[in-house]
Amino acid sequence: MKISFMALLCLGFSILLPRIGVAQKYVSLFDSIVKNELPNNAPGTVIYLTKGNEILYKNTFGKANIELDVDMQLDDVFRIGSITKQFTACAILKLVEQGKVSLQDDIRKYIPDFPTKSKMITIEALLTHTAGIKNYTGLSIFSEELKRKDLSPTALINLFKDEALEYEPGTNYKYSNSGYVLLGNIIEKVTGQSYATYVEEHIFKPLGMQHSYFDDPVKIIKGRVSGYSQKNGNYQNTNFLSMTLPYAAGSLASTPEDIQIWYNALSNGLFLKPETLKNAFTSFRLTNGRLTGYGYGWEIGNVKGSPSVKHTGVINGFYTYVAYLPEEQITISIFRNSDNLTDLDILGSKLLAISLGKPYTTHEVMLTTTQLSSYQGLYKLDNDDEYIIRLEDGNLMYYTLGGTKTRLIPIAKDQFILGNSLITLNFNKKEQSKAAHFAMTGTGISVNGYLKNNEITLHNSIKIPLKLMQQYVGSYQFNPGPVFKVTLENNKLYGQVGHDKKELVPFAKHKFFARDLDASIIFLIDSKNVVIGLSKIQNSEMKAQKL
Repeated sequence: MKISFMALLCLGFSILLPRIGVAQKYVSLFDSIVKNELPNNAPGTVIYLTKGNEILYKNTFGKANIELDVDMQLDDVFRIGSITKQFTACAILKLVEQGKVSLQDDIRKYIPDFPTKSKMITIEALLTHTAGIKNYTGLSIFSEELKRKDLSPTALINLFKDEALEYEPGTNYKYSNSGYVLLGNIIEKVTGQSYATYVEEHIFKPLGMQHSYFDDPVKIIKGRVSGYSQKNGNYQNTNFLSMTLPYAAGSLASTPEDIQIWYNALSNGLFLKPETLKNAFTSFRLTNGRLTGYGYGWEIGNVKGSPSVKHTGVINGFYTYVAYLPEEQITISIFRNSDNLTDLDILGSKLLAISLGKPYTTHEVMLTTTQLSSYQGLYKLDNDDEYIIRLEDGNLMYYTLGGTKTRLIPIAKDQFILGNSLITLNFNKKEQSKAAHFAMTGTGISVNGYLKNNEITLHNSIKIPLKLMQQYVGSYQFNPGPVFKVTLENNKLYGQVGHDKKELVPFAKHKFFARDLDASIIFLIDSKNVVIGLSKIQNSEMKAQKL
């Protein structure tokens, strides 16, 4: 059996190795998208796009190490953060195929000292982030001091095992690293090997992923990239993090080329059976019937209608992104050596769309004020989140109560793009109250929005005398709270706390709304018409006295 298995792997390697040569017809278009979409907030980046064993596009940018002035290389090794989760999930699914565990097993079968909760927690609930277990990286105990300590899997589990469940398993979805820590520990209990050893001996070595590792700061790893964080516009070496802490939720390191080997192996059945992989690539459904948009170790989405699975990885010093189109066998990896938050899904999806021959193209159309105001309202989404759509100063804005505003850009009748994203809102006004009033589609699963209340007042800007605007200028002290500064620049008023600066737009006498935030400012005037303070309304009301 062992000989036939190795023979199968040798046959697989001829499939896994990418052909030399890039699809030249795409290169200039890829370059243009990368130039426009790649944020300039990381020392270096690697992009690797393949279709089967053909390289469609590859490029490197910037530095692997700033201090030594080392250029980024295609085979450099990055921490991949939560992309680790798909390897953990597949390891569990392999054990399921071997009959060693079941997805419906109670986790206490393998971790008996895990406290009994109000409801049984299954292995499947851990895989799908539906167990209700609190995310240990969000607990107060997960301090900067703790992040420097090496902990065993048992000690890591002890950080969160006694926390109450946030919800009954299967009834909700909330991303939690804790579930994947438990899965790693289950792998160890079942196999008798450490998680690091199991992944190396059963995945990396057999599949030929020669530049993939359980990251270890002591081990010499050729080509390992240095990680950075940005503070006040300057790069600094990222803070130390013991890699025992992300563990099976985020401690692996790899290269884009090895990730391509991984997906080719999956697509050719070299690690899991096709039916097993299909289940992993399917969104989990909650007890109320709602899809979560997450399978077993992967987010579930689409690119121009083609099903996709994907994941981001954010960990000290690194931000990584991997997406795969199973039907077309197209894989993209975007690895960066900075942990500054950015939306790599937009760049990745645009490059994937080009490779499909279906680029994202939209053009804004003009709608009248009356037409735009007809979409105003308070909407409730499938997941019970509520969003406001309001016409403000000629623009239709979309936001949560007290949240950041994003413009809805009309591209056709009843069709809008959400800001600079790839998310489209398609309104259907003809439907009755039980039907969705808009369908939100993008690179994830579709979400419906239902009109809850259309009694929304539009905000139109008004002109006020410059002399009056000058009277508002000054510093205002919240008690308790920070100092709020009001400045006048180019005949526009701005409010600022620290480095956060927002334009204030007048919509009534002494009343302003923030241009890109759901907040209003009302200046307080005394009997002598002197500005003495202000009220800030954002979820709640806070008052400040003018200094």
